Amino acid sequence: MPMLSTLELHPAEPATASLIVLHGLGADGSDFLPVCRALDFRRTGAVRCVLPNAAPRPVTLNGGHRMPAWYDLYAADIGGDRPEDEAGLRQSITDVHALIDREIARGVPAHRIVLAGFSQGCAMTLLAGLRHPQRLAGLAGLSGYLPLAATTAAERSAVNADLPVFLAHGQNDEVVVPARGEAARDALLALGQPVDWHTWPMGHAVCQPEIDALQAWLDRVLAV
Repeated sequence: MPMLSTLELHPAEPATASLIVLHGLGADGSDFLPVCRALDFRRTGAVRCVLPNAAPRPVTLNGGHRMPAWYDLYAADIGGDRPEDEAGLRQSITDVHALIDREIARGVPAHRIVLAGFSQGCAMTLLAGLRHPQRLAGLAGLSGYLPLAATTAAERSAVNADLPVFLAHGQNDEVVVPARGEAARDALLALGQPVDWHTWPMGHAVCQPEIDALQAWLDRVLAV
């Protein structure tokens, strides 16, 4: 499979850390360019922001229309006992791992790479990040959930078993209901994963206090 196309924000100096941000359903890499531009990396060293574009695929939930998606969705109120596109999810694990591995090949050590994502991108962040064979810096998931939850304990990489995880969710999220985010938090905590959990009175969106909290978390996990 070819490498996913990406948008990138490069620091003035050679990158010593990378932030890979996975967009949500129907969006593309440009969706989080404003957030990446708003982040302050003065306390984290030179950070390259990598914003990949998921490949278009038919999405059952949206009438089979093709759109950028990390995997197929069959129903709203994502998670719980609803069927999951395991084949699509696992293919995207491979795609995301390839992005991480490319950053390593470009000279950024795995322990200086943060994987982040919104909605479907959050799901892929948790799914792929916990399974990466090298120790990462941290995972940041916004407005998402934990897919293939029953396999997490068996498939999680031992080196990432105590990896810091930032999770944030809107209290009024009408797309990925808050219970899905809470279930992800609880499942990870039950496995001993350290989780920094936040909620705000908003829908399926991003707010400035959330960006501020993410900034503070990044300052910690990428401190130099």
